[in-house]
Amino acid sequence: MKWIVVWLSILTWQCSTQSAPIPGAHQWDKYQNFLIGKKIGIVANSTSKVENMHLVDFLYSKGVNIQYIFAPEHGFRGDKDPGAHFSDTVDLATGIPIVGLFGKNKQPTAEQMKNLDVLIFDIQDVGVRFYTYISTMHYVMNACAMYNKPLIVLDRPNPLGDQIDGPVLKPEFKSFVGIHPIPVVHGLTVGELALMINGEMWLDNKEKVDLTVIPVANYTHNTQYELPVKPSPNLPNYLSIRLYPSLCFFEASKFSIGRGTDFPFQAIGYPEKKQFGSFTFTPEDRPGMMMNPPAEGQICFGIDLRNADPTEKFTLKYLLDMRTKCGDSIPLISNEKWFNLLAGNDLLLKQIKQGLSEDEIRQSWQPELDAYKKMRIKYLIYKD
Repeated sequence: MKWIVVWLSILTWQCSTQSAPIPGAHQWDKYQNFLIGKKIGIVANSTSKVENMHLVDFLYSKGVNIQYIFAPEHGFRGDKDPGAHFSDTVDLATGIPIVGLFGKNKQPTAEQMKNLDVLIFDIQDVGVRFYTYISTMHYVMNACAMYNKPLIVLDRPNPLGDQIDGPVLKPEFKSFVGIHPIPVVHGLTVGELALMINGEMWLDNKEKVDLTVIPVANYTHNTQYELPVKPSPNLPNYLSIRLYPSLCFFEASKFSIGRGTDFPFQAIGYPEKKQFGSFTFTPEDRPGMMMNPPAEGQICFGIDLRNADPTEKFTLKYLLDMRTKCGDSIPLISNEKWFNLLAGNDLLLKQIKQGLSEDEIRQSWQPELDAYKKMRIKYLIYKD
């Protein structure tokens, strides 16, 4: 099996900081030869854009023969609730079948793969292990390896690419919200992660994919990148993405993190308990964002993070602060199994219960994080 990274020029590596990043999908001349005259499957959603045009529409206008659109969590148009299952359908604009890759059917079937020559993956990720688009990429890579089909990853920037942090996932906590032994914030683009999955032989039966990555131009991992399209319904802006890895652990609690408001992942609150802060909000149904949100219809007391520093990196301070405010009367975490899957281990929750400080907790994951950072270097396309 071959692996290819299509180098744009030496500037792709050095990545001029004076120019805006150019995602791989925008560089038609770099990947058109892989597609012309072939039967194509494309893994895409609402973030798969070429300028103001959806990639599917763009390729369709170029005469590319698209057989299937494969959609991840949140659907092809990015309007499905978290974890919601959706039926296969047809794209009204092109008539192309849309196949959901979420729920029981996580990867293309043998029949679908038989009708394809090449698969494309073009989805904007946010650089967090439990954000499930990279799990979908893993299963697509599995299918490509199993049926000997090449995969082209059209790379996009990582808005959290400036950090690598958190515990590395333990194998026994592998799930759809964490398949790979990588930290919570992994510091890779999807193209780099695909190279790592291949190189570390993480696919079934240690198989490898015939992989081509079309890199982002004018990009380094320290490039500040504000997404032109929200990556999922409840990450509406740059700040919410930056806070997401720190706040997502509250999904395993009875706290609200703003789902069902206009500021998801930009607030923390607990229903009816004033001890958690003076800021109040009431989650309600938000069509296209969240239906039946946690603490729906209840006044939540807590903190408003809409003015938080967007350069802030992954932290446990919000968890530890709320643990202190919970005292002995309120459990911080109501679903410990779910928390452990997000954490990638069962140690973090024990450490929080023991009252350890953030520095003490960080020391426990540092050796594995250092080993990951060393391994990561082999797969970098862009400078840190």
